[in-house]
Amino acid sequence: MSPIKINTLSAFALLVFAGCNTTLQAQTSKEIITAPLAVIKKAPLSENELKRWSHLDLIKDSIPGMSVDRAYAELLQGKKGVKVIVGIVDSGVDIEHPDLQGMIWTNPKEIPGNGIDDDKNGFIDDVHGWNFLGDAVHENLELTRVVKKANDGSAEYKSALAQYEEKSKKVLEDKQQVDFLIDVHNTIKKELNKTNYKLEDLSKVTSTDPKVARSKMVMTQILTNAGPTFDPESELEDYRESVYDQFNYNLNKEYDGRKIVGDNPDDIKDKYYGNNVVFGPDKEKALHGTHVAGIIAQIRGNNLGGDGVTNNVEILTVRAVPDGDEYDKDIALAIRYAVDNGAKVINGSFGKSFSPHKQWVYDAIKYAAKKDVLIVHAAGNDGYDIDKTENINYPNDSEDNIKEFTNNVLTIGAINKQYGENVVAGFSNFGKINVDVFAPGEEIYATVPNNKYKYLQGTSMASPNAAGVAALIRSYYPKLKAVQVKQILMDSGVALPSMIVLGENPNPNEKPVAVSSAVSSRTGKMVNAYNALLMAEKMSKK
Repeated sequence: MSPIKINTLSAFALLVFAGCNTTLQAQTSKEIITAPLAVIKKAPLSENELKRWSHLDLIKDSIPGMSVDRAYAELLQGKKGVKVIVGIVDSGVDIEHPDLQGMIWTNPKEIPGNGIDDDKNGFIDDVHGWNFLGDAVHENLELTRVVKKANDGSAEYKSALAQYEEKSKKVLEDKQQVDFLIDVHNTIKKELNKTNYKLEDLSKVTSTDPKVARSKMVMTQILTNAGPTFDPESELEDYRESVYDQFNYNLNKEYDGRKIVGDNPDDIKDKYYGNNVVFGPDKEKALHGTHVAGIIAQIRGNNLGGDGVTNNVEILTVRAVPDGDEYDKDIALAIRYAVDNGAKVINGSFGKSFSPHKQWVYDAIKYAAKKDVLIVHAAGNDGYDIDKTENINYPNDSEDNIKEFTNNVLTIGAINKQYGENVVAGFSNFGKINVDVFAPGEEIYATVPNNKYKYLQGTSMASPNAAGVAALIRSYYPKLKAVQVKQILMDSGVALPSMIVLGENPNPNEKPVAVSSAVSSRTGKMVNAYNALLMAEKMSKK
């Protein structure tokens, strides 16, 4: 599913139906941060801590952030880096957002608005990037496209059909669920005479009407479990939209989202299509990509929204990810476009379970490797072990799901803000072979279209957090190669707790079983900017 969906959605169904005393030791400056034996965190987090927890420090703040603030304060003062172009292959970016101004790539070889392909790359007026989707917004899932094709009896077809039938059944259940929740929410809104309300507001609901009483009970349960950032009006609408999009577009075999683009998606040589409107035909639909861009590059210290990991970047937007699953052709061409226009880091917060033309994407990844470009990719939000062949998350960097064919792809899982055995987000995919390292991905505050900000979660958010650190390294240590930057982010990470819970808990009534963190990923670590910069400094002197 692409863009990789935030995983609060399935949580609604669960919400409705469903010791160590070691003292923390302060570390001296420029000392590698290591995992303490225990972390005691005051709760709850303040609003400011919540908005920027991914930048905080495990030792100083007892929050498993990436120590970004500490890196700036102790390692980067007085230093000047070079600009790094970061390619965002996603749903589009609102390049007009005030908190991204000065961070948007501009093609120096193109004269804006003259209708001429000045740089002769085949893309007319590609001033800030390219939109390979044109005016298309919605799409099928790849498994829907596989099922729509003639039944050839192949293993791929049978697998896709089984998943299609399972997802179709689930979306019908979700449709009933979201309709019920919207009705509950509307009942409370009417009773309180307000659109947005918090847990404490529900105490004012005293009606004995059975429907009102039931609605109060349901919303009390949801708000109790969802946390302080939960906005019932917007998040229930997001849930409704996601479910209905799955029903109307993603799983609808009668829907053809590609015809509006005008190309042949099965012909990789047919590559000059789309337009230069990098946020697409509806700027609101560029929410996912705008959030990703903000995590990396929203302006630091301007008292607007959150802070980006680094401001020494230029965001190059390549729109290639619809509401549904991306086409392999679009992703392959998007990677090549970003590489050809100078990107040194590419973020890919998308993924799917079938990839009919995966070789095109593999070839593009290899092309990026030859050009010394690091690709940072989200591991996926199914709570699966993606080392298992039935759970492969495409694109990947191993044709057999075991041996990497290149060393320029960094696959990122997601953690939350509480260090302990539940620090890995339940929605995050994992795998000792196919996930490299983890980064903050739960309740991340960043830019969304039309001058707004929002908390989103998913490995989609963890990936740009890691990509931001990669860009930080490439800015201050530009002589380091992509493969070195990848290794730094892996080796310099802070260790996860020795025992952790992985995946969604199938039975909320039973305590989940913790396993060794060694099986979570290749490193069993969390990205840490402070440590990464120390290691980059050392490596750059060799």
